[in-house]
Amino acid sequence: MKIVIGNDHAAIEFKQEIIAHLQSREGLKVVNLGANSKGDMEYPDYAVLVSSKVASGEYDLGILLCGAGIGMSIAANKVRGIRALVCSDPCSAKLSRQHNNANILCLGSRIVGSELAKTIVDAFLDAEFEGGRHKARVDKIMAIEK
Repeated sequence: MKIVIGNDHAAIEFKQEIIAHLQSREGLKVVNLGANSKGDMEYPDYAVLVSSKVASGEYDLGILLCGAGIGMSIAANKVRGIRALVCSDPCSAKLSRQHNNANILCLGSRIVGSELAKTIVDAFLDAEFEGGRHKARVDKIMAIEK
């Protein structure tokens, strides 16, 4: 599985912990496209960059990190084909994949600690879209883009 990760200035250290955790899992390729310095970084730019890579199919899933996760989520969802969620618990992360076929996870470095974030990331990555009755709902959501 190929994962792309992006962040703004508020989540540089947070990102390093998430990347280390991802790299400890077998079968994942992780690419960092986020900010690596504390300058004023614009989160919409990183959201669009990561979202474009996921929407094109170049990467299977994306992770976006900022202070609250909210801004990244809003910006990511503007990209056609993206279903991004901001999440602060493992159950929501799991259900977002199972029921909504979410393809980008957004986390807030000021909202969740790194240990909880790792659990959320694992729940997101380990879950699979269930299809069935959920597929029709996801198709309706995606039709809104048209």
